[in-house]
Amino acid sequence: MSVRELVVLGTASQVPTRHRNHNGYLLRWDGEGILFDPGEGTQRQMLRAGAAAHDLNRICVTHFHGDHALGLPGVVQRINLDKVPHEVTAHYPRSGQRFFDRLRYATAYRETARITEAPVDADGDLAVTASYTLQARRLSHPVDSYGYRLVEPDGRRMLPERLAAHGIKDPDVGRIQREGRLGDVTLDEVSEVRRGQRFAFVMDTRLCEGAYALAEGCDMLVIESTFLDEDIDLAVEHGHLTAGQAASVARDAGVRHLVLTHFSQRYSDPEEFGRQARAAGFEGELTVAHDLLRVPVPKRA
Repeated sequence: MSVRELVVLGTASQVPTRHRNHNGYLLRWDGEGILFDPGEGTQRQMLRAGAAAHDLNRICVTHFHGDHALGLPGVVQRINLDKVPHEVTAHYPRSGQRFFDRLRYATAYRETARITEAPVDADGDLAVTASYTLQARRLSHPVDSYGYRLVEPDGRRMLPERLAAHGIKDPDVGRIQREGRLGDVTLDEVSEVRRGQRFAFVMDTRLCEGAYALAEGCDMLVIESTFLDEDIDLAVEHGHLTAGQAASVARDAGVRHLVLTHFSQRYSDPEEFGRQARAAGFEGELTVAHDLLRVPVPKRA
């Protein structure tokens, strides 16, 4: 049975707290695992969440500030310690290659696994698989930063009433799906497009075109909301979003499920992020993330 869910490993921004680890987000997508922004302590958070190095197929780093990347040495070394048999691909801004090199080889260890480096230096498709296309878009932050987006290919949804009207049943249903036609009946006459699911991951950024492009039409958007709206000047200065700004991106992009995260340690009431997101007009499903939370990707509409 396929599983599509977000496993939240950490939700703090620059400074962790007693209740919030540095960033870390594992997306389980069918049989694959994509680890986003492994901050300090990610390896231990994976253990607490029941996630193993063998679960990882890709690592996606948005940028090379410490709270988004200092967990890389532990994760990389665990992949090698556990002798993960499959290739693990790492995506990160090409301008930060020197940081990736230092983190990958921060200490001595024995390399036993295949970790392929696939740096990002432009908007566009990064990888195409049978179940998704991974895309990147540049964000607006003091250092080079990219957000990521998964797009599942569109499929077909068979319509039982139309199949019955044409007398198509049992093995003939599979045949028309494979061949696109059965006698005089075309696949379009007995089915409709089933839109592929879409997921986006947007971390440290100001409001920018890239954030909206990544979020467009997503079933789930994981997005930073470092500041509350009353501190919007700080957000702009440091290249971040407020809760209201993050919600406005989701609202305007038609997002179904908004996940807010990356909270500044200055705030004691996390639910205020949710209240401000609602005040900004977002009406879809809303989650204010906390460590070790599991969030299912919404079922297809």
